[in-house]
Amino acid sequence: MTGQTAQQFALEVLARHSDQELQKIRRYFKAGSGDDFVGVRMGDVFALAKTYSLLPPEEVEQLLDSPVHELRAGALRIMSTQYAAKKTTPERRQELYDLYLRRHDRINNWDLVDLAAPYVIGAHLLDRPRDLLYELARSADPWERRTAIFSTLAFVRRGDCADTFALAEILLDDPEDLVQKPTGGMLREAGKHDQPALLAFLDAHAAVMPRTTLRYAIERLEPAQRTGFLKPTVLKSSVT
Repeated sequence: MTGQTAQQFALEVLARHSDQELQKIRRYFKAGSGDDFVGVRMGDVFALAKTYSLLPPEEVEQLLDSPVHELRAGALRIMSTQYAAKKTTPERRQELYDLYLRRHDRINNWDLVDLAAPYVIGAHLLDRPRDLLYELARSADPWERRTAIFSTLAFVRRGDCADTFALAEILLDDPEDLVQKPTGGMLREAGKHDQPALLAFLDAHAAVMPRTTLRYAIERLEPAQRTGFLKPTVLKSSVT
């Protein structure tokens, strides 16, 4: 469908709000700076985003400017869907990548990062230099740090785990649990492809890793290995 606008999308989303859904959302989310939830099921937002998958970047940016969380979530879902579409041109993909980074100030909650980081940022960097991720990993903004590590999901799915381990080392002392969780989660995912590398990382760092990061990272290990890494004096991975 052509001729779509941000205003049309917003009207369709907001028409689906309910007080009951708003109460559920408020129990579930930690609101980020400027977040304003109106109470629309994310399933409904994503279904609408699919029908607006050709929305031009300038219209998507209008949605990102909204204080309404559900509209920004819709914008990021549109970006991911559009980036992945076979008919999307390299020029448009570059626009979407640039838009995500330029308006990262509007990507200020865990779900917003997760909706697009691997599918726009990670996908764009699959065959390009990845220096940007190391800059983001050292950012003062926790959402930029979350983007850095979660973008590597695109690489890990191809069996390319080196950047995940390198970025996790940078984020080893991160104080934010919403950065610790994806860091541990991405270590776990990398371990599916290269368990020796994960075990070596844990041997080197488990004793000083945040407990949250560690628990996520070891979820898929054998019980005896998990127990060993969780002990105050960490056992080496060879001990099972």
